[in-house]
Amino acid sequence: MEEKQPHIVVEDLTMAYGDFVIQQDLNFCINRGDIFIIMGGSGCGKSTLLRILVGLKAPSRGRVFFDAIDFWGASEMEREDLMHRMGILYQSGALWSSMTLAENVALPLREYTRLNDAQIREVVALKLALVGLAGFEDYYPSEISGGMRKRAGLARAMALDPEILYFDEPSAGLDPISAKRLDDLILEIRDSMGATIVVVTHELASIFAIGNNAVFLDTASKTMIASGDPRQMASSSPDEGVQRFLTRGDTFTV
Repeated sequence: MEEKQPHIVVEDLTMAYGDFVIQQDLNFCINRGDIFIIMGGSGCGKSTLLRILVGLKAPSRGRVFFDAIDFWGASEMEREDLMHRMGILYQSGALWSSMTLAENVALPLREYTRLNDAQIREVVALKLALVGLAGFEDYYPSEISGGMRKRAGLARAMALDPEILYFDEPSAGLDPISAKRLDDLILEIRDSMGATIVVVTHELASIFAIGNNAVFLDTASKTMIASGDPRQMASSSPDEGVQRFLTRGDTFTV
């Protein structure tokens, strides 16, 4: 069996807004090629943790390592270089409404590369094709469905061929069929790109369909109370809160 290689390591992390502590003493490892799930009840700090991982908020205490580089201890230039190795799909897709899908996907390429117009058009067409949107280059976000907007946002997140992709509640607002298609697409991207993927979600179907590693954040204790494979958590976690969260109504076979 191939030995897992740590990609992101979180050590003794505390998240807070002023004196109000959201989570503390977080310690976990995200390995290369993982689809890592950040989960827990409402208000537990999932989105705040994501903001720290992508460089939008500094932790109150602790460290985050990317390939052994101290992300928040690095210089601003080093941190920006690391951030260019990431792609983010926001919950709403966060597309510019005044731009076509092609223009949205081209934006990071124009900003951060020296590709000419012809090369950019080629990359844009490829990324949109990868998410099933070939032929939709000239459509505006308002002209396509919610699921298609999510996929367009994913195409933009992949524009710079990131090694880490972050998803914030990717299934939010989608019907079950569209959510399943997005889950399948996430698996395909992980397998084809070899990317490490971090997903904030509370959707059980997605957690069990795509996740192979996870952390569970608890609101009451303000710390993580479980980590590892979600299916193993569901079947053997000694914590009742984790069990209740992952076996709601016994809907899913784990």
